[in-house]
Amino acid sequence: MTKRRVGVLGTFVWDVIHGRDVRTVPVQEWGGITYALAGFDAALPDDWEIVPIIKVGDDLAREARGFLASLKRIAPDAAAVAVPYPNNRVELRYLDDERRSEVLSGGVPGWTWQGLQPLLGNLDALYVNLISGFELDLETAMLLRQHFGGPIYCDLHSLVLAVQPSGLRTLQPIPRVADWCRCFDVLQVNEDELSMLASDGMALAATALAAGVQALVVTLGPRGAVYFAPSHFERLRDRARGAPPIRLSSGALRTALLAPAPGQVHVKGDPTGCGDVFGATYYSRLLAGDIITDALRAAIAAAARNVEHRGATGLAHFLRGELSPS
Repeated sequence: MTKRRVGVLGTFVWDVIHGRDVRTVPVQEWGGITYALAGFDAALPDDWEIVPIIKVGDDLAREARGFLASLKRIAPDAAAVAVPYPNNRVELRYLDDERRSEVLSGGVPGWTWQGLQPLLGNLDALYVNLISGFELDLETAMLLRQHFGGPIYCDLHSLVLAVQPSGLRTLQPIPRVADWCRCFDVLQVNEDELSMLASDGMALAATALAAGVQALVVTLGPRGAVYFAPSHFERLRDRARGAPPIRLSSGALRTALLAPAPGQVHVKGDPTGCGDVFGATYYSRLLAGDIITDALRAAIAAAARNVEHRGATGLAHFLRGELSPS
């Protein structure tokens, strides 16, 4: 059986994490796109496979190949692209159970259109997670939308993070928000990212839906997630590229808050990667044909389960309810 293929575009990151455990020694492990890859590996239906569209510094290329080899839904003809740059590394310091600081080092470059275009021809869908914020510039994202006919999911993630001379990531507003929205069918942000894009969720929904986004989701940590969608959009197959823009004044919008189910909120654990697992699970279930609310409930449950696991190694097994090799 020929499997359908979802491209996963992001960045491998090596994390050094302070303050997550009571131990005084920092924890070192994979981060970045590895959480989303684990989420897809656990949640994709059997007739889909993962095609990583990921660059990795040659200093960690062997380790990245090992991580990909641990996943069962990676396409057999796919691999990360090793580049002659130091891989991205992030030092995370948790200030509390949700808030943290990030200091970035390394410098894996983003994609040019010339490098990206040849990798899109055999894909049925695309997931973009702007882990570093530099994977795509706006021009490349617009060319991607113009030339790729399948659905595109985007987690804006670090697009709204500047890099200070020390490497510290700090929030910054981004220009041309509507143009960024125009490039994607499904858009994910968290509350901090939302604050750099619009005054509130309804304001961002007005911009995003008018630009052609079919579903906007704002993750709220342990409070769940809220979504905004036009009235016609129930499943991914309902997307309408090139349709007239949605105006909120027309009453053609629906929105709802989905809270975690009882027992899914964990006071203590590891929140690293929850948004990435959430997005990968949500998109996997949309690709499987689920309606928005069912897909979001699965995503919230997966993100809650991620809190119980330490790191991305073995996470896919854990999310499936299998014995984790880690």
